[in-house]
Formats: sequence, C-alpha cells, structure tokens
Amino acid sequence: MSIWVKICGLTSADAVAAAIAAGADAVGFVFHSASPRHLAPAAAAALARAVPRGVLKVAVTRHPTQAEVEAILAGFGPDVLQTDAADFDALELPAALGRLPVLRTGAAPPATLAARCLYEAADSGRGATADWQAARTLARRTELVLAGGLTAANVAAAIAAVRPFGVDVSSGVESAPGRKDAGKIRDFIAAARAAPPP
Repeated sequence: MSIWVKICGLTSADAVAAAIAAGADAVGFVFHSASPRHLAPAAAAALARAVPRGVLKVAVTRHPTQAEVEAILAGFGPDVLQTDAADFDALELPAALGRLPVLRTGAAPPATLAARCLYEAADSGRGATADWQAARTLARRTELVLAGGLTAANVAAAIAAVRPFGVDVSSGVESAPGRKDAGKIRDFIAAARAAPPP
C-alpha cells in the first residue's frame, strides 16, 4: 500500500490542479488568520469545486472558536477538520465530519489517541522539522500523518525513520510563503510514493 499524501495550504486554482494531477489523497485549506495561507470559507469553497470525489478536503485550523468552525462548515463544507487535539474537547461537531487531531513536538500526547492523528513541529507552516523519533513511537499507536519540515529531498528518509501512515507538506512545496510550486508538488508526491512503503 502506498503512502497517503496531503498537500496543505492551497491558495490558488493552479495549486489545487497540481496537487490533484500529482495524485494527492487530501488537500488542505487553512482557516487561521495568522497564516499567509489563510482563506475565507467562500474562497476555499470556490477552489474546492475542482477537487474530485475520493480526495479529502481538509479544513485546517488552530484553536478555532465554535463560531469560526460553524462558519467554515457552512461556507466551505470540509470532509475533515484538522486542529490541535485539545481543541476538539471544546467543539460541537457533526458526527459525519472527519477529525484529524494535531499532536506537536514537545507536548505530551493524550493517553488515548484517535485512529488517525497528524504529528507536527511545535509551530505550523514555517518549515520546522518535527521530532522523528517521537513520531515513530506514536506511529505504532495510530495511523500517523507526519508533517513539519518535509520536502522532496527528505521525505523518503522521513518515511524510513518514522514509518508513518501518511505525510503532509505545505511550505516544503512553495516558492514563497503561501505560493505553491507545481513542480515541487509533483516532486514531493513522486518522492513519497517512490519510498519503500512503511
């Protein structure tokens, strides 16, 4: 089984098309005002119209309020909500909405893990590398999606070291913050899929 790949922080139709053409399993749209990749729900919805069935549309947030989540659900309609694991405790969400809890380097994971979790550096979207040793330990307990500092040059090594279910990239396929590069997207997915399967 090949590695699952998510391309995150998409902000343009060209980037969405590149991710789909390269074979991404999921595409992420960021709803966090501090990020250069932040979108309004309506803008994300317009981009997501090109996403075919079978490719997950992920709403990526960090410490959202209930009102912000409701605006995302109403205006964008994601398949999955991604936010820090502890955030879910304070949110009321539809039963049909998928959840992707984020665990971070340096923070103790919860005693009970969701079936699938994303492991990230302490801060998101800045190219910082996550702790691969800690990630490998967690990958034995859940379907772990590894993020943080990944590029086409290091994703094979990351897969070998961590043995994750999937990988997630944002800044590692950009020409500038918030500007995805189609060639880097293609190269990243090709490198991830060429790596020996975990």
